[in-house]
Amino acid sequence: MSKQHVFDVAIIGAGAAGMMCAAVAGQRGLKVVLIDHARKLAEKIRISGGGRCNFTNLGTTQQQFISGNPNFCRSALSGYTPQDFLALLKKYNIAWHEKHKGQLFCDHSSEDIIHVLRSECEQGRVAWRMGCTVNEIGKDNNQFRLQTSEGTIKAASLVVATGGMAIPQLGASDYGLKIARQFGLKVLEPRPALVPLTFDSAFWKRFSTLAGVSLEADISTGSGKKKPLFHEDVLFTHKGLSGPGILQISSYWEPATPITLNLQTELDLETELIRKKSGNRQQLLTVLGGMWPKRLAECWLDNQGMAQDIRLADMPDKKIRELAALIHAWQLTPTGTAGYKKAEVMKGGVDTAELDQKTMQAKKLPGLYFIGEVLDVTGWLGGYNFQWAWASGVACGQALQPAACTM
Repeated sequence: MSKQHVFDVAIIGAGAAGMMCAAVAGQRGLKVVLIDHARKLAEKIRISGGGRCNFTNLGTTQQQFISGNPNFCRSALSGYTPQDFLALLKKYNIAWHEKHKGQLFCDHSSEDIIHVLRSECEQGRVAWRMGCTVNEIGKDNNQFRLQTSEGTIKAASLVVATGGMAIPQLGASDYGLKIARQFGLKVLEPRPALVPLTFDSAFWKRFSTLAGVSLEADISTGSGKKKPLFHEDVLFTHKGLSGPGILQISSYWEPATPITLNLQTELDLETELIRKKSGNRQQLLTVLGGMWPKRLAECWLDNQGMAQDIRLADMPDKKIRELAALIHAWQLTPTGTAGYKKAEVMKGGVDTAELDQKTMQAKKLPGLYFIGEVLDVTGWLGGYNFQWAWASGVACGQALQPAACTM
């Protein structure tokens, strides 16, 4: 076997987490090979953030992540912070800006992020195997043996950074989960997350005319004091609801469970309407149209069986209270999601109970590591998932060790 096929570390997946891990390990002096089935590098990074990559969030804490073990991500996130990534961007003079709620984007293009990661890998003398398919993985004599479309690769450590199943049109798959199962690790059921919600077509037909309408709302689901609540934009679509608020709540939504929307968060609608009622000759449509997009006000009244020319002054107080209560707590039960094709990330994945939270190494199989989205760690919308990729990649890259003996 030629020497170039033997490495300290083989990393499967040249995305955000994989490249970050490869760069860190390579710059520590380890011989690293980075393998990806795609010929084009980091397509998910390239399309993210509308082409400008929402690469982190200044407010990152463990609180913005969903996992069977909420504390798992704490160590990695504290070990590599948004400020650490900004320091890396400063090294390359990458310009960036904050949009809102701590979300950071490149000024120019997501290609800037890809350039930084590629350059960091080059500094670590990382070997690239792009357009390379891994057909089989085995382990013997304390080495992993990968049978690939470019020959056999041996490595003392194997890092799985294959991502999740979201956006299969870019090559996403469940390959990383298959590797975990092959080596006896538990996988928590994966599903689309940060994804639009869909409704029964017959039910949603009455709202289909609202496609393209958006407004700010409070969105929640589930029950109890700790149920999630987001204040974000909601977008009506032909098949259901989307927009940042819906994507956020979709990660918490459980099938057959309703979501609740408060469509007027700035005032107590019951008090306001009853106060305005006295001597008010305005039509209810005009009043609602003053706080909502007009199309929504028209559709809402139609679906409540109210004439659009009804005057606020002519409405009984009881009817006003019912209307206000419905607007403040509109309950809808989705029938599903728009699936992995429209999802930003995957929820679920390799059970974090199987891994060491400081190193990302499998407890039952030394030398095997999992990082990034393939793990059961799902961030909110807004740059958190990229920060997890950087942080988990760095934690793993710092923990990897050179082979005791290179054949």
